[in-house]
Amino acid sequence: MTSTVSSSDKPRQNRAQSAEFFESQPTPRAELPDPTLTIEKLALLGCEIIAGVRSVDQIGRWVTEDVYRVLAERSIAARQTRASAPARQRPHITVGLTVVTEPREGIVEGVSLVRVGPRTRAMCIRLEGLDHRWRASSLALL
Repeated sequence: MTSTVSSSDKPRQNRAQSAEFFESQPTPRAELPDPTLTIEKLALLGCEIIAGVRSVDQIGRWVTEDVYRVLAERSIAARQTRASAPARQRPHITVGLTVVTEPREGIVEGVSLVRVGPRTRAMCIRLEGLDHRWRASSLALL
């Protein structure tokens, strides 16, 4: 005679434990690549999205949901402003000096100087090591 165990007999996993299992998992700094290149690339992409040159979808996998939403809103606002203004040329965007600090294990903050046409601005980016890659949890153009 064989005994069977029904699903109701198995201990139920707590929903909170289940949610934690599927959420992004922190990754130690030693398991992540050099963040400088990622910060420079995100600075360029962020400026191009705000300028309307690039689609916000192209940065989705590198940023958190909050950053994505804010970039999408800024992109829409910039598009509406450009629609009411006379046609302009595509801005020339270049990334210059980048400085990176590590305030805590698995988290880095960087500032890239970005030249957008005749202006030089600072792009501040906070990266967190999640799921064995860098993801931007904050992005600000000053």
